[in-house]
Amino acid sequence: MTQKVALVTGSSKGLGRSTALKLAEAGYDLVINYARSKTKAMEVAAEIEAMGRRALVIKANVGDIEKVKKMFAEIEEYYGRLDVFVSNAASGVQRPLMELEESHWNWTMDINSKALLFCAQEAAKLMERNGGGKIVSISSLGSIRYLENYTVVGVSKAALEALTRYLAVELAPKNICVNAVSGGAIDTDALKHFPNREQLLKEAAEETPAGRMVEVDDMVNAIMFLISDGASMIRGQTIIVDGGISLLV
Repeated sequence: MTQKVALVTGSSKGLGRSTALKLAEAGYDLVINYARSKTKAMEVAAEIEAMGRRALVIKANVGDIEKVKKMFAEIEEYYGRLDVFVSNAASGVQRPLMELEESHWNWTMDINSKALLFCAQEAAKLMERNGGGKIVSISSLGSIRYLENYTVVGVSKAALEALTRYLAVELAPKNICVNAVSGGAIDTDALKHFPNREQLLKEAAEETPAGRMVEVDDMVNAIMFLISDGASMIRGQTIIVDGGISLLV
């Protein structure tokens, strides 16, 4: 266990940060990926190193294939292996459908969908050397439900979930398990970009059947389960962690 390595994209803050710290607690060495928040990324690395684990910090926009390949080359050189890949980095433009432009579409699809495919390709090459691995992608309810101003992000997440299924089948012979975790509204930095943030939080707090909003730890727990040996026969699934709110019509 002490030699296993995990990559979490977008791990300088929010869900990615919490996931990286939990993986370190579980004994993994980490690759911390960020696009802009270098100071926060270094803070996460320091926390991981304080636990006695190693942390490699890499700046890379995962929507850029050349930067993805460079990132994995650094991982190979530094660690020589990869056992877990959590595709968490996300971005997007929240605007009404009629206000969307081609640049909004391309930016969002590149980071939220294309990145999973090309990161998974590179991850699989490293995982295969050590007998397999686990890949978990992060989705959201906008992939299956209408959310205001969420058109292009929702479509990108739907593509991510479909890609998760294809990856699960084609990487299975390499002993690589691929699944996704989809969450309800969580009060993280990402939600601050939503024009209707307060409404989303209010509805989640009042209407979730479980009686409370989804918290970051709920998502992290699902991710940790999917990378465990106990989940080895779960393949290509999107586990919804929303306290049951998506069941309401």
